[in-house]
Amino acid sequence: MNSEKEFVKDILSKIPPRDEPSLPNNWLHIEMLERFKVLQFAGIKEGMNILEIGCGAHAISTVPLAYMVGETGRVVAVDLARWTYFKEIVKNAGLWRRVIPMKIDAQNLPFPFKSFDLAVLIHGIRSLRNEETIVKIISEMLRVADEIFIAESLPIAKTKRQEVHLEMYNLREEIFEALYGRKDDLHYFPLEKLMEFIEKAGGEIKGYGTFEPNLPHFLAYIPREYVEKIRDTEKRKKLLKKWENAYEKLQKYGEEHPPVGWIKAKR
Repeated sequence: MNSEKEFVKDILSKIPPRDEPSLPNNWLHIEMLERFKVLQFAGIKEGMNILEIGCGAHAISTVPLAYMVGETGRVVAVDLARWTYFKEIVKNAGLWRRVIPMKIDAQNLPFPFKSFDLAVLIHGIRSLRNEETIVKIISEMLRVADEIFIAESLPIAKTKRQEVHLEMYNLREEIFEALYGRKDDLHYFPLEKLMEFIEKAGGEIKGYGTFEPNLPHFLAYIPREYVEKIRDTEKRKKLLKKWENAYEKLQKYGEEHPPVGWIKAKR
C-alpha cells in the first residue's frame, strides 16, 4: 500500500502546478487524487483495455486510469471537443504510450462489438445536459464493454463546506440555461437516480456504494461575469443575488468534495 501511495505521489509530482485564475495551483493534483480514490472501487487490473467517456481537457481521470492498467493495458480516451491540455498533462505524467485519444461522439461509438474490459464515466454524468443523452451514452458503454463503472458526486452535504460547494455548484445549471437556452453542469443526481439511468439503458447493477473523498474541491465556482452577461433583467438580478450569497460563503468557509456514489454494471 505504501509503495502504491509513493508511486501515485511520484506521478502527480511530474505534473507542473496550474496557473489558472480563481483556482489554487494544485487544484489538478487534488482532483486527480480523488479519481485515484474512487477508481479503487472499479476493480481495474493490469493489462485491461479500458474505454473512458468524457476524458476532458485536463485528463483528470485518464492519468489514474493509465497508471492502473500498467504497461500492458490501454486507455481509449473519448471526448468530442475538450482537448486543450490533454496531451501535455498525460505526457508530463509519463503515461502517453498507454493512452489512445479519440475525438468522437460517445452517443455513437464506432466499435462494432465488445472491445473493452471496462468502460468508465467519472464525474461526467452532470455534463450530458439531459436524461435522454445520459441513457443513450450508458447504453453505448454497455454495448462495447464487458462491464461499466460510473461515479458521480451526490447532492449530499454533511459539512458546512460541502453545503457551500452545493450552493455555488447548483447555480451553474441555471446560469447556463439563462445564458444559452440549454442546460449544462446539471445538478448532481441521487445514487438511486444514477442506478435508474443504468437500468433504463439495459444494464444490470453488480455493485454500488458511496465514499467520502475528504478533500477540498474547487470546481463549483463560476465567475460573476457569466451572470452579468444574462440579458433577461429579472433572471440576471435574481441570479446575481444568489451568486453573491454563495460567493460570500465560499470566501468564508471554502468548499469540500461532497460524497461520491459509484456503480458497477453489465448488460
